Amino acid sequence: MYQRQGAAAYKADLSNTWALAEITDHPETSFKSIHIAGTNGKGSTAHMLTSIFMEAGYKMGLYTSPHLVDFRERIKVNGNMIPKQDVVDFYTTYSEVWKDIKPSFFEMTVLMAFDYFKTEKVDLAIIETGMGGRLDSTNIVQPEVSVITNIGYDHTQFLGNTIPLIAGEKAGIIKEHIPIVCGKMLPEALEVIKSVATQKKSPFYTSDPKATISNSDLRGDFQKQNIQTVLRTIEVIQSQKIFYIQDNHVKAGLKCVKSNSGIRGRYEIISENPRVIADGAHNSAGIQVLLSELKNERYSRLRIVWSMVSDKDVNEIFSLLPKDAIYYFCKSSVPRAMETIDLVTKAKPFGFTFSANDTVKEAFSEAKKESQKNDLILITGSFFTVADALST
Repeated sequence: MYQRQGAAAYKADLSNTWALAEITDHPETSFKSIHIAGTNGKGSTAHMLTSIFMEAGYKMGLYTSPHLVDFRERIKVNGNMIPKQDVVDFYTTYSEVWKDIKPSFFEMTVLMAFDYFKTEKVDLAIIETGMGGRLDSTNIVQPEVSVITNIGYDHTQFLGNTIPLIAGEKAGIIKEHIPIVCGKMLPEALEVIKSVATQKKSPFYTSDPKATISNSDLRGDFQKQNIQTVLRTIEVIQSQKIFYIQDNHVKAGLKCVKSNSGIRGRYEIISENPRVIADGAHNSAGIQVLLSELKNERYSRLRIVWSMVSDKDVNEIFSLLPKDAIYYFCKSSVPRAMETIDLVTKAKPFGFTFSANDTVKEAFSEAKKESQKNDLILITGSFFTVADALST
């Protein structure tokens, strides 16, 4: 399971996925889809699109990763998680048949989602890649439109250590003659994607920075970029005359993303007095956006509950973090998580004020105990940090 294990679970080809698709009678061909890749913002974009189509009356499938509290968060229809019995039934039906394939957790989950969407006869499924694009297990779908939200440095050991290399991997979701929509990104990334789109004769669109932004219930100025990408995607879909979306559907959908889709862990306000915000930022670009949003907050002291996975560039990320915050370093409950002692060792040269804790639960508890009502507690560093905090 890549979510828990990291590099040891990564499989850099689609042979297993295609084999599973064959066994399950190619469920990916039974529904229309929008396929989304990107370094940051793809989850928020996926949930926004889902909410808008739901407001228009369509039955919507949604596949995302990672999950926070319940595995079934990954597979939803109209905002409702796949029933437990359906998970059990899928596994028991196929587990013996695919023994020789030895699928990864992610490969199995993707086909489970596609099979469920087929059974539920969804009108449209929004499919988020797990990592990269070209070799991601979700890349067996033939979408109505492909979307790449942005390109930044993440998973460089698999996707490459330059922006053009990473962009090339994300651009792997572009299909022949299928429109591609790009969010705001670096020119060198956009150039790569545009080149691939040209080769594949795929209509190429960028998000419109001048688009009128409707209010969303997802907090953060950074969501404006995601909304711009969503609006362009809706325009492309409307031009295909397959789905009927009106402006009122867009406005209502953006205002009800949380209630319609059940999204969590994106600048989520958990409680007040003290104010507690949970955000799954886990790479440099995400941290920069999060810290920019924090400038809009008013507080006496900033307290950060921090855990991260061991395959990230710690020094680069730590160089971005505020020096005047109080840190509660800890280890989230996944094998990929960096040990607290390693976090502490790497943090010392940066001059942080910190305490060391064994678990996220302990760190969160200590932060709350030491906080005054006007303080701000930020839980971040990875979605696993957020997941553990939400589970307490």
